[in-house]
Amino acid sequence: MRAGERRFGGLRQPLAVALAVLFVLPLWFLVAGSLREPGTVPPRTPELLPSPLSTAAYPDAFDLVDLGRYLLNSLAVAALTVPPAVLVASWAGFALLLLAGRTRLVLLAVSFAALMIPVTALLVPRFTLYRWLGLTDTWVPLVAPALLGLSPFYVLLFYWSFRRLPSELIEAARLEDVRPFTMWRRLAMPLVRPVTVAVALLAFIASWGNFLDPLVYLFDPDLYTLPLGLRSLAVLDRTNYPVLLAAAVVATAPVVLAFAVAQRFFLHEDRGAGWLGR
Repeated sequence: MRAGERRFGGLRQPLAVALAVLFVLPLWFLVAGSLREPGTVPPRTPELLPSPLSTAAYPDAFDLVDLGRYLLNSLAVAALTVPPAVLVASWAGFALLLLAGRTRLVLLAVSFAALMIPVTALLVPRFTLYRWLGLTDTWVPLVAPALLGLSPFYVLLFYWSFRRLPSELIEAARLEDVRPFTMWRRLAMPLVRPVTVAVALLAFIASWGNFLDPLVYLFDPDLYTLPLGLRSLAVLDRTNYPVLLAAAVVATAPVVLAFAVAQRFFLHEDRGAGWLGR
């Protein structure tokens, strides 16, 4: 091992701790702010723990708006969005791998170009289409993008992962006349399991934090998702910061839990065959 590598190995743990503190501190201040008594003004300087401690802001947040319903709605939309997004993105990524060289290059160029198109540029035509189909004020506009892989980035991520597989595996399957769907299901997907978890996590976060689409397409408060619930709470009382922060903690907790569950696929010493020793 070179001296530079040994020096970096010695700094790896302190750097990891510093990055962890950098990301944990905002969450800590978020939780600490939610534990202040409702109606109190924010402190002039950051405080690690308020005094006195109070959890009254949490029931107040659920009383002011139907936060429980919005939470369940967001969970339902995410459950309808994540599985098809992962399936379609993995199918498209594997299809790119099997295509001929020139066709693959054209589709890759189209995918990169699609990444550069702002979402807001498609807002008006999408709204017009959904209104013409009578699908506004439903969850269909929130879930339908998952049928296209949700984002070209997920397709490219799967394609890059499938390309890292040994080409001999794919060629051997072709010589055995294995169908593409069987290759995808029994050969490719088990070997890119960490990538699948990463895409599922990214799709969940994109669905969970989606504010613009529910704001445009939903009009019935019973269909609101959690971001719209937080907006409704902020409109009711912009100065009651403990209640707003308590609702933000409720909205953040599922994302933190998802990261905690997913990290074992990335940080465990035995990361499985999906990494192929790389």
